[in-house]
Amino acid sequence: MGRRKHGIDIHGVVLLDKPVGLSSNQALQKVRGIFQARKAGHTGSLDPFATGMLPVCLGEASKTAAFMLEAGKRYRATARLGVATTTGDVEGQVIQTCPLPAFGPDKLALCLKRFEGVIEQVPPMYSALKHAGKPLYEYARAGIFIERPARRVTIHDLQMLGWQPPDLTFEVHCSKGTYIRTLAEDIATALGCCAHLVALRRMYVEPFEQFPMQTLEQLREARDNGGLAEFLLPVDAGLPGWPRIDLDLNQQGRFSNGQHCEVPVENSRADNVRVYALGGHVIGLGRVSADGHLQPTRVFNLVSE
Repeated sequence: MGRRKHGIDIHGVVLLDKPVGLSSNQALQKVRGIFQARKAGHTGSLDPFATGMLPVCLGEASKTAAFMLEAGKRYRATARLGVATTTGDVEGQVIQTCPLPAFGPDKLALCLKRFEGVIEQVPPMYSALKHAGKPLYEYARAGIFIERPARRVTIHDLQMLGWQPPDLTFEVHCSKGTYIRTLAEDIATALGCCAHLVALRRMYVEPFEQFPMQTLEQLREARDNGGLAEFLLPVDAGLPGWPRIDLDLNQQGRFSNGQHCEVPVENSRADNVRVYALGGHVIGLGRVSADGHLQPTRVFNLVSE
């Protein structure tokens, strides 16, 4: 017999306020330990020097994480102009210094507006993107440069919050795949200088704009007081835009066994759906074909052992 995984069956989404100094995986493991969960995953990394929202998916909620990777995000960042580093942030070594051209807040605000809309970014060498099966940062640490094609990202909104030379603080609402370090460097280039990030905070990950985050300290205190459940969002909390389909007992049995079942014609254009037991709890995710067949894509097992 195989060894049982340590931990308990607990399912849901926790919105962690990741502290500075921890990698996303280190933060994930701390949340997993607090909840004593058998299984956990997150929906997109934050650099160790960054803080802010890191949705942690516990138990069966981890089956929804891949679908949340497409979500937009909002960040608050501070770029120090006049100094560039190897990593584009405070963790790297200084590789360039340059004088600050003469510009004021008005010119800065106009420059930022030029980056709104669909833009192209070249991903940084110090990133988790893979080349030939290895993350780019491994090549960078070995001193190997890899050509990276530019990628299109969308900057929905970019606002200057403050300018206290040499530090520029801004807030950005952007699509998935946007590198804020690269955005800061590109803004500096447009201004005729260089820059690196000295602070970065993720304000939210869609669709959790209105939800509060919890610190590790808050989670530990709640654990000690028996109140962790209040910080656990439903398994499908990250997919509110997906239509819901309720199945009867016969349909539920087929779905839970990985078999397709017929659904009403009005749902035939729904594509990705959340699947519920009739009048009950979520039992999985599926896709609805044009001819009205619901095919399971993720089946949840929310029954504790």
